[in-house]
Order: sequence, then C-alpha cells, then structure tokens
Amino acid sequence: QVQLVESGGGLVQPGGSLKLSCTASGVSKNYYIIGWWRQAPGKEREAVSCISTSPVSIDYRDSVKGRFTISRDNAKNTVSLQMTSLKPEDTAVYYCAASTNGGDLRSPRAYDHWGQGTQVTVSA
Repeated sequence: QVQLVESGGGLVQPGGSLKLSCTASGVSKNYYIIGWWRQAPGKEREAVSCISTSPVSIDYRDSVKGRFTISRDNAKNTVSLQMTSLKPEDTAVYYCAASTNGGDLRSPRAYDHWGQGTQVTVSA
C-alpha cells in the first residue's frame, strides 16, 4: 500500500526558508510523479510543483518560480521542496501526492495517493 508522509512544516517569518520532505513507501516503481500541493483556509487546493523522472521534468506554479526548488532522491524515495523568500500568502497546508499514470498534473485527479499534509505558516 502506498503511503506518503510529509515533514518539515512550521512557522517562519516573511523572507525565511523552509524545506519540506515527502517520503514514499509501498511504491514499486521510481517513475511515478510526485507533486506538491497546498491549500489555504477557504481556498481550493492548488498545485505548487511537480517532478517526474521518465522523462525528467519539473514544473512550478508562477507564483513560486525562483523561490521554490523541488528535488528527488530516488534511492531514498524522497522528494523535497526547498522554499525560500517565503511570503504570508504561502501560508497553507502543503501536501505531497503521487501520480502513477500522469495526465494533467495541475489537476488533483491525476494523483492516486495523497499524504496527510504539513502546515506552513508565514507570519511576523
């Protein structure tokens, strides 16, 4: 059974940095796609970034380009999201999700498995 566990969330001041990690277990192939999503109170869940390995591809939503960096360590089944220059509008619960069949990776329907989420709060 696939399980995704996020870690690394917390409270940070504007301009600060956080690194989120997503560790996958029960996944039998390394070419699954991992996406990071977030959901702020009262708002819809939105795609933040995703990474695939076959072919190698990375995507970011416009509002985080230049500030967030996604990476993966296949040997450890871990995908990380390094977040810098954080803004109050980045405050949300961040989820990682795995897609085994691809498709429109900016749609939550493309993802088969979801983690429980980790809270990121950017506030002075």
